[in-house]
Amino acid sequence: MYIQSNQLLTITPVGPTQEKVFEAWKVDKNLFLTGCAGTGKTFVLLYLALKDVLDKGKPYEKVVLVRSLLPSRDIGFLPGTLEEKSNLYQDPYRILIRYLFEMTSEQEFVQLYDKLISQGSLEFYSTSFLRGQTFDRSIIIVDEASNMIFQELDTIMTRVGQDSKICFAGDTAQSDLRKHKGEQDGYLNFQTILTGMDEFEVLEFDIGDIIRSGLVRSYLIAKTNMRIKNDS
Repeated sequence: MYIQSNQLLTITPVGPTQEKVFEAWKVDKNLFLTGCAGTGKTFVLLYLALKDVLDKGKPYEKVVLVRSLLPSRDIGFLPGTLEEKSNLYQDPYRILIRYLFEMTSEQEFVQLYDKLISQGSLEFYSTSFLRGQTFDRSIIIVDEASNMIFQELDTIMTRVGQDSKICFAGDTAQSDLRKHKGEQDGYLNFQTILTGMDEFEVLEFDIGDIIRSGLVRSYLIAKTNMRIKNDS
């Protein structure tokens, strides 16, 4: 069964920063969302992108999810094919997408992500395999962008084709590049470049935008206060 737009739930923005995301989307801005964990950056982007892709009146044919497949710590060699390894990194999106659609059975929810891929509405790419690609009529979502060096972000930007838009989501506090001197500067420099472009809306999420849980909010406040204390 083909997944259609009428199966997509209606999601409304939570808080003023998410409202700005929705407003920027309406005027066809490319987006760079950065800041606190638990603020719904990826969730909102997935919803807006799938809403347009499944709408036959829009020019977009597919959502392209892009992320780095580098692990957050050195865990050595992982067995299995590239596809099997890639599937591990797609699990968060399988979960998120379940919250975006209305289905009649648990089995349909289980199959939902793979059906979107099989019908051509969704594709997943690693940053390692982007060279030579051009994404036309696509909405590109670059997730965990703060885990990418400048060269990766630069390569992704040059993959945007005709009738396409691109969105980034990241958080320097969650970056796995912190231990590599200077590498995280690439993300910040990239943000500076996009800030100077009329085609982009750059939005920063802070602790007040957290919607995941009160516990997450309390933890991040405590962590921020400890960092401020240690720096003073």
